[in-house]
Amino acid sequence: MNIEGGDTGSAMNGKAARPGEAAGRKPETGGRKPSGKRSSAEKLMKAVIDLVSERGYHAVSTKEIAAEAGVNEVTLFRHFGSKQQLLEQAFHRYHYAEEMTKLFQEHIAGDLQTDLPMLARKYHELMNRNRKIFLIAQKEMQVMKQFQEKANKHPRVLKELLTEYFDRMQAEGKMIRTNSELQALTFMWMNHGAFMSLLHGGHEPILDSSRLDDYIRESVATFIRGVSP
Repeated sequence: MNIEGGDTGSAMNGKAARPGEAAGRKPETGGRKPSGKRSSAEKLMKAVIDLVSERGYHAVSTKEIAAEAGVNEVTLFRHFGSKQQLLEQAFHRYHYAEEMTKLFQEHIAGDLQTDLPMLARKYHELMNRNRKIFLIAQKEMQVMKQFQEKANKHPRVLKELLTEYFDRMQAEGKMIRTNSELQALTFMWMNHGAFMSLLHGGHEPILDSSRLDDYIRESVATFIRGVSP
C-alpha cells in the first residue's frame, strides 16, 4: 500500500459497493450469522488470498476460488457479490488495524522500554502472517487501486495510535519534547523497512529472519535512547 506511515499498498475508493450489492442484494456482513455462513466466508477469503498471491488476480476464476474453498460458486456471489469484493474483504479481514488497536487498549504499560519492543514484535508477527496480502498489493496495483483509500486505513490507524501514545509519554515526562506524529512515522518506517527486506530478500537478504529479534532489540533500543529525557 501507499504508506502514510508504514505499509504496502492497497485498496479502494470510498464508493466501492459492499458485499452483495453488485448482485442486487443487501450486504451480508452485519448482525449475527449462522456459523456455517461465517465458515464459508472465511474459507473463501483464505482461498482468494492463497490463489491470487500464487497466480495473479486475472488468472484465477471465481469457480476456482470456490473449489479451493470447498464451496459452490453461488456461495461466493451470495456472500461477496464479486471476486473483487471478495479480495477487498479478505484484505481487510487479515490486515492489522484491529489487532494493533486491541494491543494498545489492553497491553500498554506506559513505559517505553516495555511497550516499544512489544509493539515492534507484534507488528512483525502480523506482517509476516499476512505476507501474501502484501505480495498481492505489490503485484496487483491496478486491482488494488480501486480500494486504495480503505487500504490506507491500516497504517493510518497505527500512526494515530503511536502518535497518541507518544503524546501521553511526553505529557508524563517519559519522553523528550518532540513531534509525536513524525516519531510515529519514524518508528513505523523503521519496522516496515525491515519487513520489506525480509519479504524480498531473495538468496542473499540484507536482513534474514534469524536476525530479526536482534534487529528489533537494537533498533528499538536506539530509538528509545533518542527520545528519552
